[in-house]
Amino acid sequence: MLVVVSPAKNLDYTTPVATSLFSQPALQDDMQALLNTCKTLTPADLSALMGISDKLALLNAERFASFQFPFTPENARPAALAFNGDVYTGLDAGSLSEADLRYAQSHLRILSGLYGVLKPLDLMQPYRLEMGTKLATESGKNLYEYWGNRITDNLNDTLAEEQQQVLVNLASTEYFSAVKPKDLNAQIITPVFKDEKNGKVKIISFYAKKARGLMARYIIQHRIKDVAQLSQFDTAGYRFAPEQSNATQLVFVRLEADRPS
Repeated sequence: MLVVVSPAKNLDYTTPVATSLFSQPALQDDMQALLNTCKTLTPADLSALMGISDKLALLNAERFASFQFPFTPENARPAALAFNGDVYTGLDAGSLSEADLRYAQSHLRILSGLYGVLKPLDLMQPYRLEMGTKLATESGKNLYEYWGNRITDNLNDTLAEEQQQVLVNLASTEYFSAVKPKDLNAQIITPVFKDEKNGKVKIISFYAKKARGLMARYIIQHRIKDVAQLSQFDTAGYRFAPEQSNATQLVFVRLEADRPS
């Protein structure tokens, strides 16, 4: 079983890293070619391209310009410990044991606009480049065309080593759109997380993102290998809703009274 998640916009490069384990991104050559394009962009270009403030655009222009190779623990940090958004609050990779991190290294992948695919312990230097960015390159008019089949091929290489060729999609639509499902050699399962609010049950983005991280953590810590086992997920008050689920989409619902305060 292989799990995919999205990256986060916010980064943490200040909290001490509690592990000495690290690896290198598999698609680093493709990343460097894309980085060379990014380095030609001015802060004004980045602001217009990504719809970000002038301050953020300047920061990211500086980040692209300051990339150092090779990646080392001194100039980069493991991806799962660098991203700092809602998904990563749920994953809480910093509190995983080394055995859990080693398991995650084989069973968790982070999709990325700049790096393509990252293992949790892959060293990563700071950047911001959403997958939906319409950055033109020699390969096409956006990042989906830039990455083409390379992300799917990388996932297939990993899935070939799995006993159960199942991919659990915990990524956003923006990022999973970089994967070509018809070319993926796996059964795709997409968990959906709903919360009750004012008597109505619906997807609430903030809670759903954190729940994706919680589910990834659950799979890692419980060494989940079978689709049927996913329905046992009950972290933070969520319960499997079989009446709302089907063969490809597993729905989990949390009532307002069960939500941690």
